[in-house]
Amino acid sequence: MTIYTVRTTAGRELIVIDMINNRVRADNLRVKSISHPGELKGYVFIEGPEGDVRKSVQGVMHIKGFIEKPVTLPEIQQFFETKNVKITVSEGDIVEIVGGPFKGEKGRVQRIDKVKDEVTVELLEASIPIPVTISVELLKLIKRDKPAPEEQAKPTQREQEEKKERAYNPFEDEPSEPKD
Repeated sequence: MTIYTVRTTAGRELIVIDMINNRVRADNLRVKSISHPGELKGYVFIEGPEGDVRKSVQGVMHIKGFIEKPVTLPEIQQFFETKNVKITVSEGDIVEIVGGPFKGEKGRVQRIDKVKDEVTVELLEASIPIPVTISVELLKLIKRDKPAPEEQAKPTQREQEEKKERAYNPFEDEPSEPKD
């Protein structure tokens, strides 16, 4: 089957999907799937024969256009894959914004909202400090304020044993030296 793209009003993609789905069921059209990746605003992908896809979108509210050229799954697969890689930032870290209206700007992390996966960044190169709330996905870490707890070096077993050997002995004037 072929995948076609439909342009919609941004933020109305789910309404469009629902209306197309109702039309497909009512007219018994051969549409296999209708999907909308959350990060791609204003677009809906429909899989099926071109004639049936055109009939399914004809006259539906919030549809701005039908893109004639079909897309292949590898071209849009990136929008449907879950991203497990999460950037971990801490307050005080220096970051670069890699997307959105402040792309290319550097800033210092002021606040972190883990629930929404957003951070508030104060732009460094602005003449007046401007706090901007932005998604963590649009940030690139430049410099850590302090090493993250998981990045701090953990002592090896030998270092732990040496530390125990150097423990203070109350019967000695000076701590004992490690034995080799």
